[in-house]
Amino acid sequence: MTSPEAKSPRLQAGFAQAAIAVAALADVYRAMAVRDHVVHPTDASLKESGFASMVFVYVMAVAAVFFLVWLGRCRRNAQILTGATVGASGVWAVVAWFIPVLNWWFPRQFVLDIERASADVSQKASKAALVNGWWAVWVAHLVVGAVALTAGQATAIPFIVAAATLTLGAAVLAICVIEHLTRLQGAVLRAAAPVEPLAHT
Repeated sequence: MTSPEAKSPRLQAGFAQAAIAVAALADVYRAMAVRDHVVHPTDASLKESGFASMVFVYVMAVAAVFFLVWLGRCRRNAQILTGATVGASGVWAVVAWFIPVLNWWFPRQFVLDIERASADVSQKASKAALVNGWWAVWVAHLVVGAVALTAGQATAIPFIVAAATLTLGAAVLAICVIEHLTRLQGAVLRAAAPVEPLAHT
């Protein structure tokens, strides 16, 4: 029988999806402001790009928190449902996202471990390709964004546009990953919920 500690991650998923969508839009706003400053550098455009970058950083931080809260709930559910350790635990499950080089690989593995465990217990097909696709686009976004920061003024604009496009793609795929994993666990939890007896009239 499913432990009462296993709870649907639907609420956390909704917050994470909304925050990721807002963060993607904030990144597009930032990219447009930076592009305008590169094309026509003025004090006003510098202030605008600085403000846009600040907004993006704050919104992205909120999105990261909501995502990690959702992922933590999914990890606990997977462990309760399978009775086995799934993914990283404790501080490492958070810190690994921020360690250079390691954060290009380990977080993807954490999400894959939880997704596969949830798929196994729900007896549904795993969608590792969805997780891998999301992670590939996200890493591409990081790489292109880093190149845009180091490129000269004459060559930066194509990289800025490409990074913003990849951000939108990664956001869409992240929302799909959240929805997929939330539905996997939700189906198991609904199936395990006790059925209320019908009242006799």
